[in-house]
Amino acid sequence: MIDSQLRENIFARLAASAPAIPVGISNRHVHLSQQDVEKLFGQGYVLTPCKPLRQPGQFAAQECVSVVGPKGSLRNVRVLGPTRQRSQLEISRADCFTLGISAPVRESGQLDNAGSALLIGPAGHVELRSQVICAWRHIHMSPQEAHQLKVINGQKVRVRSHGERQLTFDEVVVRVDDNFVLEFHIDTEEANAAGLKNGALVSLIR
Repeated sequence: MIDSQLRENIFARLAASAPAIPVGISNRHVHLSQQDVEKLFGQGYVLTPCKPLRQPGQFAAQECVSVVGPKGSLRNVRVLGPTRQRSQLEISRADCFTLGISAPVRESGQLDNAGSALLIGPAGHVELRSQVICAWRHIHMSPQEAHQLKVINGQKVRVRSHGERQLTFDEVVVRVDDNFVLEFHIDTEEANAAGLKNGALVSLIR
C-alpha cells in the first residue's frame, strides 16, 4: 500500500508536468430550442446575448425562466444560447432536492430516462419531459489541445485541483471539437468541494 504522503508527492509530480487547464463553473442553466423560446417568450422571439462564454459562440442570455417541480421551484434560471435542437435543463443535486425531482448525472444530450420539470416564462410554459440532468464533469478542448494532452474524444481522465482543498476528479469526460477551447467544466457543488473559482487552474493526471 502507498501511504498518503507518498501518494500526494506522486500526484504533485504528475500535475507539475501537465499543462494547466482553466476551470469553468456551471451554475444551473437551461438550453432551449427555438420552438420553446417562442413558447416561453413569445412568437418570433430571439434570445438576447448578455455575456459571452469562454466556448466560442456560446453566451449567457438576458432571459431567465422559473423552474417548477413537485416540491418547489427555482427562479431566475439563466438561459444559455444559441438555441439547440432540443431543450435541456442542467441543475445540481441540491436543486433536485429543492424541486423534488430525480435527475441523473449525464453527458450533455444523453437524455434517456432523464428528469422532468416545468419551465415558466413571461409568455407561457414548457413541460420538459426526460430533459433534466446533472451535468457530468468534462473538459472541452480543440483537436490540437487533445494532441498536446495525448487524449482522445470520449476518453475518461483524472484531473487534479490545487490549494487547501485540493482533490482529484475521476471519470472526467474529454470532449474534442474544432469549435472548443480548453476548459474544465464542473458544477457549483463540485467547485465548492475543491475550493475552486472560475479561471482557477487544474492539471490533467496522466
